[in-house]
Amino acid sequence: MQLPQGITLFERGWLSSNNILIRGTNHCALVDSGYASHAAQTLALVSSALQGQPLDLLLNTHLHSDHCGGNALLQAHYSQLQTLIPPGHARFVVPWDPVALSYQPTGQLCPPFGFSATLQPDTELVLGEQTWQVHAAPGHDPHSVILFQPEHRLLISADALWENGFGVVFPELDGADAFDEVAQTLEVIAALAPAIVIPGHGAPFADVTEALARAHRRLDSFAQAPEKHIRYAAKVLLKFKLLDARSLPLADLLQWARATPLLQQIYPSGAAAGQPFQDWVLALLDELVRSGAASRDQQTVSNT
Repeated sequence: MQLPQGITLFERGWLSSNNILIRGTNHCALVDSGYASHAAQTLALVSSALQGQPLDLLLNTHLHSDHCGGNALLQAHYSQLQTLIPPGHARFVVPWDPVALSYQPTGQLCPPFGFSATLQPDTELVLGEQTWQVHAAPGHDPHSVILFQPEHRLLISADALWENGFGVVFPELDGADAFDEVAQTLEVIAALAPAIVIPGHGAPFADVTEALARAHRRLDSFAQAPEKHIRYAAKVLLKFKLLDARSLPLADLLQWARATPLLQQIYPSGAAAGQPFQDWVLALLDELVRSGAASRDQQTVSNT
């Protein structure tokens, strides 16, 4: 899909979020930086595209590890880099709090980074040669933002809307009622009426009406059966670990799961009555295998 001039998409898959490079005459900006284990690749992609130009501005749509894990390396490489983050979690970035920022509870990595200012909803900023709107997009993350360029009707939707759904609604796992926030964010996107959406994961898409309809159907199914969302979230955490490790002994994966607080937290609601934690994890792995998302034998689990 053809994007407006000056915008380059690095489509990264699912361990790392997509990165969007926006170049202008006077400055260059990057939206989201991927996962920590891909940070060197992120830097190489950006450096190659810039061909010696500096990177001036880094923006994070939200502070999940797959969207900001490359921040520290980019900041070290580009000494004058300014970094904008959503305001909600800023107090946990300085001083660094890996628990409040979700990295320790999810069993994920993110090297500490700093920030220059916050990315306030209901404001505008210039990226490249165009003015972009900043909109709050709670649901998947309570402090997430999306970026909209009205002239091109281009939306950077992060994990608020994918072509086939949206990201895990993490506040729900902590006991908050956040499905309504997902619905409200989908309504904001519908009102913006984007012509092209660059999601946090996956290719850009133009059939936004159908994507929104699919997202609403998915949301309704989760709202009607919250345990379905819990099992989905648990499988996402396991799949993310497999994406990073690629392959690891089953015993190591089970040990990681036992040491991951969020899995322990949602286990009572996501498992069958009386089901031991290890059996629950093994059942989730079997579901991933049946769906083609993983493979395993008696000793090893692999990403597929």
